[in-house]
Amino acid sequence: MKSFFRQWLAAAILYTALPSATYAQTKSIDDKYVENDVVSLAGKKGFSFNTKAGDFLLKPYVLIQASGNFNYYDDEDLDLSEVDRIANSGFAIPNALLGFSGKAFGKVTFNFTLNAAKSGGALLQQAWFDVNMKESLRLKVGKFKTPGHQAYLVTLGETLFPSLPSSLTTRVNIPYSLNAVNPIFATGFDLGIELHGLIDRKWDYGVGIFNGSGIDVNTAGKTMSDDHKWLPSLLYAGRIAYMPKGEMPSYQGNPDDLTNDKMLFALSTSYNVESESESTNDFRAGFEFAWLKNRWYVTAEAYWMNMKFTKRQQISKTYNFWGAYAQVGYFVTDKMQLAARYDWYDRNGTNKKGLMNMPTAGFNYFFSNFNLKLQVMYQYMGRTGHDTQLDRDNDALNMPMHSAIAMLQYSF
Repeated sequence: MKSFFRQWLAAAILYTALPSATYAQTKSIDDKYVENDVVSLAGKKGFSFNTKAGDFLLKPYVLIQASGNFNYYDDEDLDLSEVDRIANSGFAIPNALLGFSGKAFGKVTFNFTLNAAKSGGALLQQAWFDVNMKESLRLKVGKFKTPGHQAYLVTLGETLFPSLPSSLTTRVNIPYSLNAVNPIFATGFDLGIELHGLIDRKWDYGVGIFNGSGIDVNTAGKTMSDDHKWLPSLLYAGRIAYMPKGEMPSYQGNPDDLTNDKMLFALSTSYNVESESESTNDFRAGFEFAWLKNRWYVTAEAYWMNMKFTKRQQISKTYNFWGAYAQVGYFVTDKMQLAARYDWYDRNGTNKKGLMNMPTAGFNYFFSNFNLKLQVMYQYMGRTGHDTQLDRDNDALNMPMHSAIAMLQYSF
């Protein structure tokens, strides 16, 4: 794989160096669909390549994130020493992305991204092309973000915090020893096909079918559902958003955009159909709100999941989980943004009492002249309302009580 990566990079550099085919420029990229879910390109000046005829555009980009992490865990009545309670701490490279966005023949946009910080199938972060039949009807095919959850759909390098809400990314707890059956709310990147479009600059929709295997799998390995006759065991997802003041930007605060006023309301749903043993059929639904007002950015989400074991499991009981968060950011100066978040998670399910609550505080500083961004955050994990100490301890499994992250990001 490393040899392939070096050859691919060398070929890309050679291609872009050919003066007869391309030329460098610094004009802004105006097509908003030449985006990549990594760094914003539309409307920004940058380094890109065009054919002389103007029927082909290629824009390279880079995103590198380096972080220092500290995590302190509850001892869960195990009488662990202080040293044992500090884990998953030190330095990390969350993402090291190299990619190309482009546009061809005025009809097709495309994107290809490798993430050198990952391995296996996740090395290929995304690879897709998008056919523009008209603005209200586009067809996207490949590996990309599934429609759902504002926290994931925001551009990776322009989030309010260096880590996503824990309620979206932490696996649920169930009272069985089947570790394969504990899904998370977020569906993230996946392979599939999606119809999407923008109607009257106020309605944005997306409806797609995906493998349901996540970012780590790039192969076709699904079958038919055992529980639903003639239904393939795939992920079926959709989202619709209403933006009364025009299209909402993809960032959660930008020092170059401190006089804007946009608002978003969205609904999303998905059904992940499985068929093998040690699996579940998962139905998800969510509501989103986001508001960008001058120096303020406010967003909130609530989501619910119904988890039902496949018939092969011979477990008739179903489980329901919910989570929600609200966060706000404010630019106190043209370069510094303060941020706060409160995250709730019913990780043990609605059939048991108890709730996780995770307050978070942080700030972002933008070194705009150098394309650098510093993000710092602290999160505390609280638990309340549990019937037993065991239920309380189970909520904390694999989750730190105190966590802090300082992350420096470079983008191009």
